Amino acid sequence: MSDRARIVSVARRWIGTPYHHQASSIGVGSDCLGLVRGIWRECFGQEPEVVPAYSMDWSEPQGVEELWHSARRHLVEKPMGKICPGDVLLFRMRSNSVAKHVGIAAENGKSPSFIHAYSGHGVVESPLSDPWKRRVVTLFEFPLEVL
Repeated sequence: MSDRARIVSVARRWIGTPYHHQASSIGVGSDCLGLVRGIWRECFGQEPEVVPAYSMDWSEPQGVEELWHSARRHLVEKPMGKICPGDVLLFRMRSNSVAKHVGIAAENGKSPSFIHAYSGHGVVESPLSDPWKRRVVTLFEFPLEVL
């Protein structure tokens, strides 16, 4: 199994995990960041830093791209373009707001999809439809050379 396929496989095992803000426990509860943290732990071991408490609005009041900055510390940012399974997608949910949602690119058959933890739904695999694609602000890769 390729490294990217392994990341998607690990993410899919989280599907059905209930949504819980700041949680990161497969089958128990997770938010979108918790999903990425859980994938990191399974594929790389210990998380690279302690995640401080964060509010549901992230850093919107301050206008600081905190999630984006944090991702840059541990993931490999790639140019916008072709989204590949296993990529980490960072979303801006509203224009003029900070990016505060994250998911893992996948495919469902030949259709692009992504796995994410979504309030009110838990961890799900959703079609990467045009409305979602328009919200993607950057792409990251896990540091695959470590796998």
